[in-house]
Amino acid sequence: MPDKKAVVLLSGGLDSATTLAIACSEGFSCYALTFSYGQRHRREIDAAKKVADSLGAIEHRIVTIDLASFGRSALTDSTLNVPKDNIHIGEPGKIPVTYVPARNTIFLSYALAWAEVLGAFDIFIGVNSTDYSGYPDCRAEFIAAFERTANLATAAAVEGKGRYRIHTPIIEMTKAQIIRSGTQLGVDYSLTHSCYDPDERGRSCGRCDSCRLRLKGFAEAGLKDPIEYKNE
Repeated sequence: MPDKKAVVLLSGGLDSATTLAIACSEGFSCYALTFSYGQRHRREIDAAKKVADSLGAIEHRIVTIDLASFGRSALTDSTLNVPKDNIHIGEPGKIPVTYVPARNTIFLSYALAWAEVLGAFDIFIGVNSTDYSGYPDCRAEFIAAFERTANLATAAAVEGKGRYRIHTPIIEMTKAQIIRSGTQLGVDYSLTHSCYDPDERGRSCGRCDSCRLRLKGFAEAGLKDPIEYKNE
């Protein structure tokens, strides 16, 4: 049987770690791709390295791009505050200031380029539309549109060598379901990092949208989050 290669976008958070574990469990040889894109901290990049190694990625690349030069996101612009104790997480029509303009479009484009070079036709991304922060580029409609674009824009697809598929295995899962699935697949969540605004020691704040969704997920899964929080 020919080697099944897949490019997996890996941020270092629990969603992407679980997605990598799922891709590996489905028999893919996984090539992990992480971005240093001008985010507020490198804690998640360090986490991605550990996750890729622990789950047996064939290769892990970290690509540097500069989304901070465009600004308009609390994740890339230090003049904007990361919202804390938000009571409107995921509320329809409210896109938070932590949204990074066109981030998943850009990330998937890089993943597509690497996949074409590798001769891979499968790309995995850990987007989620159930327990999420309201980002438009985490929706199934966007993924379907990008998949169509991938099959129109690449020489490999046009020449009939294969058809690209964007896999979103956790898109309809709750955070609790994601955590249970990852636990069954051996994901070490102590290696992951989700916080938008960790302190100087790398401890999670426990109050940003990402931390609150994560903590809620662990609570609903009946498990203890193994990472360290600032206010513990």
